[in-house]
Amino acid sequence: MLTTIGNISDHVGESVRLGAWLYNKRSSGKIQFLQLRDGTGFIQGVLVKSKVSPDIWEAASDLTQESSLYAEGTVRADERAPSGYELDITSLEVIQKAEEYPISLKEHGVEFLMDHRHLWIRSPRQRAVLRIRAEITRAIQDWLDKENFTLVDPPVLTPSSCEGTTNLFHTKYFDEDAYLTQSGQLYMEAAAMALGRVYSFGPTFRAEKSKTRRHLIEFWMIEPEMAFVDHEENLRIQENMLSHVVQHVLKECGPELKTLGRDTAPLENVKAPFPRITYDEAVELLNREGMEFQWGEDFGAPHETKIAETFDRPVFITHYPTDIKAFYMKPDPSRPEVVLCADLIAPEGYGEIIGGSQRIDDPALLEERFIQHRLDRKDYEWYMDLRKYGTVPHSGFGLGLERTVAWIAGLDHVRETIPFPRMLNRLYP
Repeated sequence: MLTTIGNISDHVGESVRLGAWLYNKRSSGKIQFLQLRDGTGFIQGVLVKSKVSPDIWEAASDLTQESSLYAEGTVRADERAPSGYELDITSLEVIQKAEEYPISLKEHGVEFLMDHRHLWIRSPRQRAVLRIRAEITRAIQDWLDKENFTLVDPPVLTPSSCEGTTNLFHTKYFDEDAYLTQSGQLYMEAAAMALGRVYSFGPTFRAEKSKTRRHLIEFWMIEPEMAFVDHEENLRIQENMLSHVVQHVLKECGPELKTLGRDTAPLENVKAPFPRITYDEAVELLNREGMEFQWGEDFGAPHETKIAETFDRPVFITHYPTDIKAFYMKPDPSRPEVVLCADLIAPEGYGEIIGGSQRIDDPALLEERFIQHRLDRKDYEWYMDLRKYGTVPHSGFGLGLERTVAWIAGLDHVRETIPFPRMLNRLYP
């Protein structure tokens, strides 16, 4: 029976058998040091020439980077070892001697690494990122499940856009036009009217010709929707969920954060409640800081970064102008030129990671919005039914998984946050 490196601490002093790949090796003459990985972690295997047969010694000497093997030996605690343990190898069986590995242990250009993404994800850094991504996903779903949200899966193929934009991937659905989804939100609103509190978790697609470090063509969204929830409660749910996620990652992903060299001090501040400023106050802040900005414009990356610098944790920017937000957002009853919405801006220059709002629940007002945004009424007939048959106050938000991973992991670019990124110039591998 095979043991994994991830649970090697349970076997100190015992003889174990590992299935692994050779990440790296070095030799001091009569001792070989094999850096082994098995997907759950890394461990150093120590092979002493005088303690193994000549065949095993030669087989180990002949190993190339990423060769696959079975190794048997005794687990030994060692404080000097990065993992805290070493394996004194007594037997070794080569499964395959790998061909010359294209990603050597030296610096490579980004495009080269992206061309070999299927191999690059084997590296310690990329493994750490993907582990953190998995724990973020786990923490989000655990929190939502415990808060009595129900997971609902919206369609990927849709007849129209969620936000009425033109950045859609078009395809044919037999004899009809169809599009890859930009968001599951509208369908989640329908699900909320059936189940109360729901969320979706899946891929979304934006045909945006953007090359920034914050954008992907295909990315994953977590989109909760909640019946009988107003704008204020919506914000409380968001901050409580995100606080839980960050603290979970700090607890469960210490080795991975260390591998990435992530300074965790800023993450330790991420605890609810989060500060809030209105759009009006944000505009005043930018002008006060020398960034000329006109009311009615939308914030770009430099503006979000400047605003975030004022706070030591994520900050909500609320009450954006109605004209620059989506058709379904509910206007503030006391000030209709702004909507009951919020963008949550992450610290350290990572920008918006959550966008949400209270949704319009008045059928007449939604009809007006269809006209103002020049939306084809027949495409949204089913959506209008939600207001005709038992409309209620309701709210929701969407969290972009890749931007959240980039922020928590401290990455420079979102391309590392997903196993196989899709970007403007990248569909391979």
